[in-house]
Formats: sequence, structure tokens, C-alpha cells
Amino acid sequence: MKKINEITFDNHHVDLEKNFNRELLDEDFKNYVASLDIPKEDLYKYTSILRTCVDMRKKCAKCESLDDCKLDVKGYVLTPDKYGKRIIFSEVPCSKMEEYLKTSSVKFYEEPSRLKLASYKNLYRDDKKRLPIIKYFKEVTDKYLKKEKVKGIYLTGSFGSGKTYMISALFNELAKKGVKSVIVYYPEFLRSLKSSFKDSYDERFEEVKKAPLLLIDDIGAENVTSWNRDEVLAPILQYRMDEALPTFFTSNLSLAELEEHLAGESAPSKVKARRLIERIKEESISIELVSKNRRD
Repeated sequence: MKKINEITFDNHHVDLEKNFNRELLDEDFKNYVASLDIPKEDLYKYTSILRTCVDMRKKCAKCESLDDCKLDVKGYVLTPDKYGKRIIFSEVPCSKMEEYLKTSSVKFYEEPSRLKLASYKNLYRDDKKRLPIIKYFKEVTDKYLKKEKVKGIYLTGSFGSGKTYMISALFNELAKKGVKSVIVYYPEFLRSLKSSFKDSYDERFEEVKKAPLLLIDDIGAENVTSWNRDEVLAPILQYRMDEALPTFFTSNLSLAELEEHLAGESAPSKVKARRLIERIKEESISIELVSKNRRD
């Protein structure tokens, strides 16, 4: 004789199967499920999210370019994979995004995928505090393309105000002109650099140091050590200053606060922090962006 909880489980499984089979009446759903290398019985409880996968691909079929993408995360579609007994759904690049990533001149280290499609047309222009930044972007673009010397920006301000997105949009715009650049999420870049083997360490360090354009994103959010201050940040900034390579920064800290963050208790450490701030001032102009949190 079956226990009550066993009967309940059986009824639930039957309902899941019925819902799944009902969706199979739709030809698009049926074809999509058939294309997956996952047994049907493992997919019964994922009917709703599978329907989302199908609907996303139907939108993709009508899309002519990434600029026309109607998905929540442009260029990325939900895709299931089986890991043991579990089904994991993750966002993977569509064919157009894959092509874009192959040809893009912007390299992202430890940054969210949405920044790869940051663009001028999606910048919030309803905030007057952004206008000086957008105006300076035009100056940067004009001067850089004429091979004139140009300074980057030390963009400081409130959390979630769009600092990283704005500079990513600039780099993506310049990428259309063939300008190569690198964007690093600084705290995670330091962690990955420290854990890498010598060959990959040297390759990544040199790529960042010598990038034609560089954004050091969220500087000041890292845990400062003598290693990352004196052996990573200092030589990167010194090289870029010597070679007149434009460097951009985003931070939640003002330059005065960053100096305090970089300085230790000893007098030599304070001197080193002061030198780094002077290099940042030499390489960039400081602009403050205080705006509402656009991530809400």
C-alpha cells in the first residue's frame, strides 16, 4: 500500500509530464527539446523555463543585428546543460554575439557581459551631471583619432551611477574605429593575477600595461598590499605615463580618499601612495558623477 506522500509525489510527476506534453504540441518547443542532448523525463519540471528558452530563440530568429536585440541581456540566450542529475540554465552568446566577441577590439577582464554592448545610444541623457562626461568623450575621440595627446578620466561618484558603463560605451565606440582597449575589474584582476602561473601572469600583466586604452575599474575596492600597490599598480601607471597611453579609472573614492586607501601607516608607504596619486593626476582629469542608482 502506497503512503500518502508517495501518492502526492506521483500525482505531481504526472502533472509535470502533462504540462510538458502540452507544450510539445507547439512545433517550436518540440523541435527545441529534440535538439537537446537531455532525456525528456529529466526536463519535465523545467517546462516553464524551457518555454522561455524557446521564446528567446524566436526573438533571435527575427533579429538582424545586436543593435536590434530585444532580449533582457543583449546577445545572450538561456541554454540548459546537464550536470550529473541537475539541469543548469545559463546565458550563452547567440551567434551574432559570438561573432562580435571574435572581432571586438575591446578586451574585458572579470567584467559583466552587458558591458560588451554598452553604447552611446543607451546612455541616460536625462541627467545633466552626465553631460560634461559625454562632452569630454567627444574630445577624447577627436584627439585620439588625430593621434593627439589625450588624458583619460578619473571618474568618481556614487555606487550604481553608471560610471563603468559610460566608459565602456566610449571604448566600444572607439572599437568601431579599430582602436584596441582593455577593461579590468581591478579587485578581481589582482586576485586572478596573483593566482596565475608565471607565463599567464606575464602575458596578462603586459597586455594590461601596454593596452592602447585602459580602464581600471573600481580602483579603491581592493585590499591593498605592498605587492599590488608597488609591483602591479605602480609599474602599470609609470609605463603608461611614460608612453602617453590614456588611462581611465572608476572609483567610489575621491582622489584624496584613494590616497588614504593606498597609504599604510609607515612614512615610506604614504610617500608611495602620494606618488601614485600624482601619476593618476598626470594621466587623467578628475570628474565626479553623483547620480541615482541605475542598478535598482
